[in-house]
Amino acid sequence: MDTSKDLDERTMADAWAYIQAQADAGVPMRPNAYRLAFADPEFLLRRETRGIRLQLELLKPDLDQTEMGVESTIVVFGSARFSSPETAQRLLDEARQSGDAMALKVAERHVRNARHYEQARQFGRIVATHSSTLPEKERLYICTGGGPGIMEAANRGASEAGALTLGLNIALPHEQSANPYVTPALSFKFHYFAVRKMHFMMRAKAMVAFPGGFGTLDELFEVITLVQTKKSSPVPIILFGKDYWKRLINMDVLVEEGAISPEDLNLFHYTDDPQEAWDIIRTFYKL
Repeated sequence: MDTSKDLDERTMADAWAYIQAQADAGVPMRPNAYRLAFADPEFLLRRETRGIRLQLELLKPDLDQTEMGVESTIVVFGSARFSSPETAQRLLDEARQSGDAMALKVAERHVRNARHYEQARQFGRIVATHSSTLPEKERLYICTGGGPGIMEAANRGASEAGALTLGLNIALPHEQSANPYVTPALSFKFHYFAVRKMHFMMRAKAMVAFPGGFGTLDELFEVITLVQTKKSSPVPIILFGKDYWKRLINMDVLVEEGAISPEDLNLFHYTDDPQEAWDIIRTFYKL
């Protein structure tokens, strides 16, 4: 006897098969009052159904992570533009051969910033190696934005240590896909930045911000604000790359001008060493 679950799955499969058949036949989609609501793309993409899309985008990754046993993460942010040492060296060799002064300048910058890639890779490996000795429910998983650069490096280090890794990618006007070191079953794509940032914090036990641009700054200050205002439980917030962060932002000015309290400077730590970053997290949780 068919169960209600079997019937529901068959109904949904039939609905999607109808949609797929239209696409395969090159038939343009048009509003259809008779079509099942959940199988009606035009309906789901209306402005009025934005709340439903937000809810689905919140629910889907949460359910998948729960099913995969992911309960705690270490979130790593950083520039998508920093290359691996091997890629940086290749760009430098090509620039030297070309004789293009501007290309050489850019390639030298890639080589300089490649150290951040390697440090993020080491950090991901350290976290994964330690977590592999813990019971499954206590393991810490590296979670990034899923893109290239620093994100790829952290996922890569954890993946090379044999661990599952997460990527929370975002749909952007230019083509973007997850880096190859994200576990496929834990590779998620978001439309809404707000929901994506919620997912970063939902399971985060620590946040490590490597040098980065506007996106990294946005994510960093979102987390600092949540912790400062006690909207989120305290977590270690680590700024990796002392020289970069202290040149970019003079946090002392915020205290001098009364914009934040002196104790707010204790919300985050600076470091230049992957092992020290991990030790800060271990000390916080007494691991």
